[in-house]
Amino acid sequence: MATQQEAEARKMRGQAIASVEANVRRIDQNECRVKSQSGNWEYTVLRTELGWNCSCPDFAFRQEECKHIFAVELSLELRRRIENSKRVMPLDFQSCLCCGSESIVRDGILHNKSGDIQRFSCKSCGKRFTHNLGFEHMRATPEAITQAMQLYFTGESLRNVQKFLRLQGVNVSHVAILKWIRKYVGLMQKYLDQITPQVSDTWRADELYVKVKGDMKYLFAMMDDESRFWIAQQVSNFKENTNATQLFRKAKETAGKEPKTLITDGLRTYHMASAFEFPHTAHIREIQLTGTTHNNKMEWMNGEIRDREKVMRGLKRTDTSILKGLQVYHNFIRPHEGLNGATPADRAGIKIEGDNKWLTIIQNATHKQRETLSDRETN
Repeated sequence: MATQQEAEARKMRGQAIASVEANVRRIDQNECRVKSQSGNWEYTVLRTELGWNCSCPDFAFRQEECKHIFAVELSLELRRRIENSKRVMPLDFQSCLCCGSESIVRDGILHNKSGDIQRFSCKSCGKRFTHNLGFEHMRATPEAITQAMQLYFTGESLRNVQKFLRLQGVNVSHVAILKWIRKYVGLMQKYLDQITPQVSDTWRADELYVKVKGDMKYLFAMMDDESRFWIAQQVSNFKENTNATQLFRKAKETAGKEPKTLITDGLRTYHMASAFEFPHTAHIREIQLTGTTHNNKMEWMNGEIRDREKVMRGLKRTDTSILKGLQVYHNFIRPHEGLNGATPADRAGIKIEGDNKWLTIIQNATHKQRETLSDRETN
């Protein structure tokens, strides 16, 4: 029988194979062909009543799941996620946002702080709406606000963002830009938390220190190994004596399940939290610099956070919206080279459509919020 680490190593190699779509060819629902990593031939993977069989020597010798079987399972799981993916589309303002009717007419001009805006009304349900949903009463346009958020979370300081907007003819203070970020990050977070990501069965957790008002704090984060989806986060005053149960519970609520494998360093709090929240999970605590049980994926994400913190010269509050905004940016906005230009949300079955993803999320979040309030008032 293979040890747990050997099985995990084969699974990691299977993930590497499945990460290239052309490596796994589906012949039918019971047969797949998988390219060899060391040659130009293919192995045949067949589904039987007892499970998957592979024609490779490793499976013939061990009679256990080999890397080619893992690759097939991961490829089929990814295909299933794509088929069942949640698509967040830009709102269609050619029809009523409430009832979907196309019987809409112009209904006057609103004199907004950012300029005059056409208002529409629906003949079917009588509701009114404008194209700047979510940005009403704002001094800047939706395009300027979302550009500011994009610049900020890609690493620019608030004052550099302010200078850029001035070149576009938008005169706002850096404090106003920070207020935009706080407002819209909170709105997006509430909306996106309602969408369950389709993450894999292997998760990673790690911690890094951050400065909050000059004091040392620790950011604990949980990430999906396959999609790199940032599942949950927790800020703590301590490293060794922190109770990570809250982080693990939040991750389980977000993903709607617990992982089969958890990879962390040897920090004692991970072992305690895993035993309490993930009682059926295999916990790997022997992180290495090389091999398959390294934590390089988490280190890449930690680098994103560190780059943002350096520009800010530390955080101002423990419950800052900046970290939540970074999580939104990492998962739903930023394309990752390690995912062939996809976002973690794409790989986790959540597709944000539109050229301006910030705008798509904000307007859908606003629409959802108002629908919920309307339903409560009706009931």
